[in-house]
Amino acid sequence: MDEIINKVANSKLIIFDLEDYYPAGKRNQIDISQWLIDGFLLKEAVFREHLKKHDWHQYQDNFVAINCATAAIVPAWASILVAVYVAPFAKITINGNLEDLETFLYQEILPTLDYSVYDNKAVILKGCSKKPVPMSAYVLAVQKLQLFAKSIMYGEACSAVPLFKSKN
Repeated sequence: MDEIINKVANSKLIIFDLEDYYPAGKRNQIDISQWLIDGFLLKEAVFREHLKKHDWHQYQDNFVAINCATAAIVPAWASILVAVYVAPFAKITINGNLEDLETFLYQEILPTLDYSVYDNKAVILKGCSKKPVPMSAYVLAVQKLQLFAKSIMYGEACSAVPLFKSKN
């Protein structure tokens, strides 16, 4: 009987997994429409009163996205004022939804990595993830990897899709 050899395990492929750089921490989305009259009308005095009474401690050391889930036309100062209230508690606060938050976090992290370890190597940009890695993170990662890698594929080692091959 022939020995079964795991060619994937023995290959020189290096896996770049964006989940490895996923910052630990709770994510929260603050929907300001909860403080608008019928979710659409901002009355300044009422809005400010809601903010004063809100429990901001629940965002302690969290990553926070501030948005408005309704089609309300909200003045810019409303989101900024929410940011003022949450700032003493949150690790990071952005204006946008949770995907925008993940994009922001990866835009902060990915440029700081040392990509030279992928110099002239065959790299697989791991596709499937259990964490909410946004497509924008893959786009940014491939741009960084392209400067060093000999080749880049996307997916899993057993079924990777070729994306890039160096001309050198």
